[in-house]
Amino acid sequence: MDKSSALAALSALAQESRLDVFRLLVAAGPEGVAAGAIAAELGVVPGTLSFHLKLLSHAGLLESRREGRSIHYIARFDTMNALVGYLTDQCCGGNPQACMPAQSKTAGCS
Repeated sequence: MDKSSALAALSALAQESRLDVFRLLVAAGPEGVAAGAIAAELGVVPGTLSFHLKLLSHAGLLESRREGRSIHYIARFDTMNALVGYLTDQCCGGNPQACMPAQSKTAGCS
């Protein structure tokens, strides 16, 4: 990940509703969540949700797939992991494992 991509991702996540959407999609895993279910779960108006989903998509943080009449949104774990990697690659003098929280040292995220 380059600086421009990192800034786009961080900017997209630097808003309460978008962060909530992304965290919901991360929790849902590869199955994703239908737009209507996201709106209902988070109490976001559909028009506003569309705006937030578009920004997250443009930042490369999520993708979508049509299933019948609904659109499911899925977190892009590759982008999320690349962002974390970008933020930590110089951590602790180039030893990012030394900077991980204790629970992360033993349990990996897939």
